[in-house]
Amino acid sequence: MAAYLDRIVAAHRDAAAADERDLTAALALVRRLPVPRRFVEGLTTAAGRDGIAVVAEVKRRSPSKGDIDPDLDPAGLAKDYEAGGAACLSVLTDAEFFGGSPEDLRAAKEACTVPVLRKDFTVSALDVCDARLMGADAVLLIAAVLTDEELAEYLRVAAACGLAALVEVHDAAELERALGAGAALVGVNQRDLRTFEVDHDRALDLARSLPGGVVAVAESGIRGPEDVRRLADAGYQAVLVGETLLRAEDRRRALADLAGRVG
Repeated sequence: MAAYLDRIVAAHRDAAAADERDLTAALALVRRLPVPRRFVEGLTTAAGRDGIAVVAEVKRRSPSKGDIDPDLDPAGLAKDYEAGGAACLSVLTDAEFFGGSPEDLRAAKEACTVPVLRKDFTVSALDVCDARLMGADAVLLIAAVLTDEELAEYLRVAAACGLAALVEVHDAAELERALGAGAALVGVNQRDLRTFEVDHDRALDLARSLPGGVVAVAESGIRGPEDVRRLADAGYQAVLVGETLLRAEDRRRALADLAGRVG
């Protein structure tokens, strides 16, 4: 399993190295776009109303689980998620390893009114711009695959693009790095990216180290309302849920069970 992360990151870094576009020109294109939807505000508003916000994921497959729903309709799924109470969406755009695409993101965004995160392996400033150019309102920055300098730079570029930046961490050291780079929106991924094993206590353990003022999102391994309740009690404002929803017979109802039953 450890080879997956290395292969994925290497593929994205190779693509970034071959990208000869000018960053200044890309930023100029971004500035012509309409104002993005407010991702962080979407989370905090839902958390204030429901006790915790749900970020619902659009994902066709994963390296560890294989096909989940390769023929999913991103627009239809986005409508179901919004009707079920999703505060925001997360859309996989990696094609080779997750079966996603920018078209999935565009279709999901056009079909709903909630903010959308581009979930991918961001390894260059142009990747950040591309998130905005394809219609995302937020971009994912994974601390495990970025240097301190890259984290700080991509946070600056995200701000210049009007994007929220969800900085994903897996342990206390990565959390310290994320906060040092200036992250204000932090995701604690309970899935180890090298082994793909889930530690259901990881988010609870790291919650004690999250400072006030940081919007915290627990990711992966959320199985049902009881998990959501525990995470809300620990101080998380949001959960990001993919497989549990995608494998549900009634996705709208499954999301409603997660989104409105805290407290």
